[in-house]
Amino acid sequence: MTLPESIPHYPELLDGAGLKIGIVMSRFNAPICEQLLAATVQELRRLGVASADIRIVSVPGALEIPLILQTLAQSEKPRFDALIALGAVIRGDTYHFEVVANDACRGVLDTQLETGLPIANGILTCNTDEQALARTTQKGTDCARTAVEMACLIARIRENPL
Repeated sequence: MTLPESIPHYPELLDGAGLKIGIVMSRFNAPICEQLLAATVQELRRLGVASADIRIVSVPGALEIPLILQTLAQSEKPRFDALIALGAVIRGDTYHFEVVANDACRGVLDTQLETGLPIANGILTCNTDEQALARTTQKGTDCARTAVEMACLIARIRENPL
């Protein structure tokens, strides 16, 4: 989108140098989640986030992600600039899919709004393993870019409100 130069705006910024990023990854559906993680970390590094500034925490499943995100968001050491949630919820034959998908994603959003810390939601909700595997690289890349962009945007708004 091209914005008129006469209107103040914050341009997209994807410089991850100096940012501290926390990643919470579900171990359920591990092959999918590990591919999500690999794509996410690769893109974070490409955007300039140092390996030493990335922290990874694994949890049993998607429903456990929001609590650990909240714990990381409230931590003082290290103080994170953004967080990333990674998981995969695959539809089964019961209503359990809807419960887990909806509640995990709602927990991520609630944590972001309650703490003011940007959280990129990389919890895939797919009908099949094949669908999820086909989305891992793009979703992991998108999450890394979102986390860096939102961390930079929030810092810029706090430093220089329009």
